[in-house]
Amino acid sequence: MALIVQKYGGTSMGSVERIEHVARKVASWRQQGHEVVVVVSAMSGETDRLLKLAKSIDPRGNPREFDQIAATGEQVTIGLLALALEKIGVKSRSYTGWQVPIHTDGAYMKARIQKIDAGRLMADCKSGIVPVVAGFQGLSPDGSVTTLGRGGSDTTGVALAAALKADECQIYTDVDGVYTTDPRVEPKARRLDKVTFEEMLELASLGSKVLQIRSVEFAGKYKVPLRVLSTFVEGPGTLITLEENQMEEPLISGIAFNRDEAQITMTGVPDRPGIAAAILGPIGDANIEVDMIVQNVGGDGHTDFTFTVHRNDYERALEIMRRIAGELGAKGVRGATDIVKVSLVGVGMRSHAGVASKMFKSLAAAGINIRMISTSEIKISVVVDEMYLELAVRTLHKAFGLEEQKAA
Repeated sequence: MALIVQKYGGTSMGSVERIEHVARKVASWRQQGHEVVVVVSAMSGETDRLLKLAKSIDPRGNPREFDQIAATGEQVTIGLLALALEKIGVKSRSYTGWQVPIHTDGAYMKARIQKIDAGRLMADCKSGIVPVVAGFQGLSPDGSVTTLGRGGSDTTGVALAAALKADECQIYTDVDGVYTTDPRVEPKARRLDKVTFEEMLELASLGSKVLQIRSVEFAGKYKVPLRVLSTFVEGPGTLITLEENQMEEPLISGIAFNRDEAQITMTGVPDRPGIAAAILGPIGDANIEVDMIVQNVGGDGHTDFTFTVHRNDYERALEIMRRIAGELGAKGVRGATDIVKVSLVGVGMRSHAGVASKMFKSLAAAGINIRMISTSEIKISVVVDEMYLELAVRTLHKAFGLEEQKAA
């Protein structure tokens, strides 16, 4: 018998019929003898609806009240699922985040979990009761309701699994696992049986939308085995766990991509110490995150400085660069939004040389020009023209044999 924390997302909770389907899945795990704690999101689209209502009154209103409103979505689904479980003979009890309680800091709309008092949930499990906990929310130090930000229910699930010392945290969603890449772009994409925390963290940060980054960080920190499964299709899903020393470790586990990139270049910048700080300092002060950075070495005492930001921040970043270009003595500023980032991810890169050259040769053979390159121990990212996104993904997927090689 195992203690399992199961998290069901908004799509899984999208209607009464789907909630009753979830109840039957939970009941089947109980019938196998397992103790189960369930974490749920609000119904699909409900949080957006609630926040839209709040913003219709005051778009810049008090974040505390925004959290108070947004947290009600999960309060509905926990009650509905508890009713559905009781209806089919499974004893259940629903809890909001502050009833557990899940203690967070006071950063409204993006709170972080600090500790969880899991005694009540553990007592329920020992009494044969299935606790149903609202994801995405907690309790601030001053007793106010807080929310954890987009995808926060994943983090709630993992944090509860860590607090309860659960054997596994299962994330149920509308996909049946983690794939080598997005099947909508490459139909030959293959579901991975297993992937490491480190690889999943890279995939999530580079554009894969399967799991919230914070939940993967949390799982890795507390060594909570994670499994991604489909609510609607039976199957083993993908296990996310610690790296194992395997004889035949796959070279590449997956290809991630991000369409939300924008590129800014400041040309003819004086090549002197401190110029990077002078350029990126104002960008950081504006709370704009920079992704990739390239600085060319100039032979005439000048250099070109290029970096990427999220497309939502592009206009603001461009405005800042144009403002400071004169102060720095630069020749000009130009930008582009028709770019994407494509990344190879795999722990096997640590022990294999030649991955980068193979990547670059494959893209060149397909006629795809590389604008920027960034590397780390287990990933290589390139920026290419947006029009080549699908071709780049398919080319690399084939070049590295991802549709054929055995799962990680």
